[in-house]
Amino acid sequence: MKLQVVALLLVLVLLLVPLASSSSNEITCSDVIGYLRPCEEYLTAESGSKPSESCCEGANALKSAAITQQDRIAACECIKTVAKSIKLNPQNAHDLPSNCGITLPFEISPTLDCSK
Repeated sequence: MKLQVVALLLVLVLLLVPLASSSSNEITCSDVIGYLRPCEEYLTAESGSKPSESCCEGANALKSAAITQQDRIAACECIKTVAKSIKLNPQNAHDLPSNCGITLPFEISPTLDCSK
């Protein structure tokens, strides 16, 4: 009987751990990529192009999601990693926030210092 109670408690703990970790609202790299995926064409295009409405919506959603310093650092690190793997147009990346009428707490660049 005692072993059954311990086993039942262990099962309950194992079932509740994913719920506890998913209740935190920490931003993930998958979230960041999802927000900025509509911007890929713009970020790799020739200078002078304009971001799509869906790109601006995604960038604004990222801004709204990255509310804590930890979120902003995580988003920054993700952007830095992804920016190194695509042929990023630095001017378009720099202009994205202003072209969308928003401010971001970080740049989109492969050379970011995410500690600041």
